[in-house]
Amino acid sequence: MASLQKRGNDSWLLVVEAGVKADGKRIRHTKTVKAKGIREARKLLAEFETEVESGHYIAPEKMTFTAFVEEWKGKYAKYELGIKTFDIYSRFIKNRILPIFGHMRLDKIQPFHVVNFISDLSKEGSRQDGKNGQLSSGTIQYAHRILKNIFSRAVEWKLIKSNPAADIKKPKVIRKEIEVYDEEEVALLFEHLEEEPIKWRMIIMLAITTALRRGELVGLEWKHIDLNQGILEVKQSISHSVNGERIISEPKTIKSKRKVSLSDTVVEHLKEYYLESRKKRLALGDAWKGGDHFFVFSNDEGNAYYPETPYLWFRNFLKKNGLKYIRFHDLRHTSATLLINKGVHAKLISERLGHSNISTTMNVYGHALQSADKDAANKLDSLVLPKKERKNG
Repeated sequence: MASLQKRGNDSWLLVVEAGVKADGKRIRHTKTVKAKGIREARKLLAEFETEVESGHYIAPEKMTFTAFVEEWKGKYAKYELGIKTFDIYSRFIKNRILPIFGHMRLDKIQPFHVVNFISDLSKEGSRQDGKNGQLSSGTIQYAHRILKNIFSRAVEWKLIKSNPAADIKKPKVIRKEIEVYDEEEVALLFEHLEEEPIKWRMIIMLAITTALRRGELVGLEWKHIDLNQGILEVKQSISHSVNGERIISEPKTIKSKRKVSLSDTVVEHLKEYYLESRKKRLALGDAWKGGDHFFVFSNDEGNAYYPETPYLWFRNFLKKNGLKYIRFHDLRHTSATLLINKGVHAKLISERLGHSNISTTMNVYGHALQSADKDAANKLDSLVLPKKERKNG
């Protein structure tokens, strides 16, 4: 037996009876929902009744954190989070969060439990990869973000009254100093690249001259490059794979979807590389596995590289040639830093990088920008010196 009662503006109390207890009292399940009108309320009541009758309904006062996480995944995360984000969240929840909170009743988790959890992550020995030391501040902040998201849904769905992670101070991210190459190191890098296949020279060349992210580079197709106009368009990215299949996705933000100008030198190299790529595709014939895609960087069958491939190749290349180690992603930082040192305006750099706003660029490259600003200030000295000192200078 099921019934509903109007409680207020768009608020309804759903009641479903599910038999009788041993003492003769009726088993009643209730749930407060938001619904615009009686028709929508009845639909929600029918769904609630089915949930109770099928045995899938768990009363809030009996729901464990683990049980709610499954609800959160099925009703929210799979639809609202990107594929890569969902995968990272799921692994972090499994390895870090559930071992601590999984057995606890959802409504019994208090802010102090979350504080203790965050504190423990900050301690020495908290890593799970066999390395010494503690987790990075960014990873700790990530844990807080995941918990806050999960509890926010529990509040939204009226399972708990308040979010125990909401008012806890967000862990501060300590930015590490960025490792980049200077101009001499870039020149040395390209000397060694002369001995490598053209595809690797080109991926490094584009990484440094366009500052594209690794996923944007492996997702790049020839149709996105206008060799006549010298413009590259970032329209998609491959930053994740599932069961061996590369997942192509659009950039997350409007700013990430951008056009980047190419230098004349880079265009000439790309033209040479394009001709070679065309020959290889034609030579493959029916063995071509790229389908309708013609990726700029692909394996011998025409499939796009996995996002990890450029990173692994670059790491081995540096080691083989005894060059200073930086991450593949640091080539993007190298590009930005070199442009700053050349006096290029931060707004233009921000647009090439695809940052959502210029403040992101200022935060990441604040030190380099400050040094460039000092040089700019010194260039005005000659204008403000007294006449006598200007002559002596």
